Amino acid sequence: MKLEQAKVLVTGGSSGIGLATARLLSEAGAAVAICGRNQSRLEEAAAQTGCTAIQTDVTDEAEVEKLIASVVQALGGYNVVINNAGIGTFAPLLEQSAADFRQVWETNVLGAMLVARESARHFAREEYGNIVNIASTSANRGFPGGTAYVASKFALRGMTECWRAELRKYNVRVIQINPSEVITEFATRAGYGPQDDNPSKLQANDIGGLIVDVLKMEDRGFVTDATVWATNPR
Repeated sequence: MKLEQAKVLVTGGSSGIGLATARLLSEAGAAVAICGRNQSRLEEAAAQTGCTAIQTDVTDEAEVEKLIASVVQALGGYNVVINNAGIGTFAPLLEQSAADFRQVWETNVLGAMLVARESARHFAREEYGNIVNIASTSANRGFPGGTAYVASKFALRGMTECWRAELRKYNVRVIQINPSEVITEFATRAGYGPQDDNPSKLQANDIGGLIVDVLKMEDRGFVTDATVWATNPR
């Protein structure tokens, strides 16, 4: 697609991969809206990028319905969603709480589905659109302590395949991006403490740049999945 014609929503757009992607798309000429739960962080991100900020909890069905209507109105149309909002909690199975498991699934699975559903309804009417789901290498393999997070990303991968099969007839491209470890605030929020800046590991701009590139492909084709690993992390 031509990025200057892109009208994009980035969920979880106030930090990390979402913020980097919003910035890069805006710089490429796209009209971009970002959403998140924290109003002050969202407004700060919007000021940095020139994007439109719309406070939303993606786990709330009514809020998501209003979100998509607001995006269409604010951007004068809508043809790309970056389904990026996500959280993680990590614990061994013997210590996994139902509350933490439910919280991860409500954001990473239910939230992704609600945003995709409302976006797809608009895209199907227009007979054009792009859904980009930010999954993880954890969508393909598990690891100790990853029960809640890994399960949510496996689920996102399954939903992506379903949506791709359903929506191609409407000229909707459904793309999955699988980053490995990226230096963002994700680890801190998951309870691991801040990550040291490490130039050998992936940065948010690396993933944002990939998203820009896959969207730029001519609309007659699309990349189904793209996985990104750091070459030699230390």
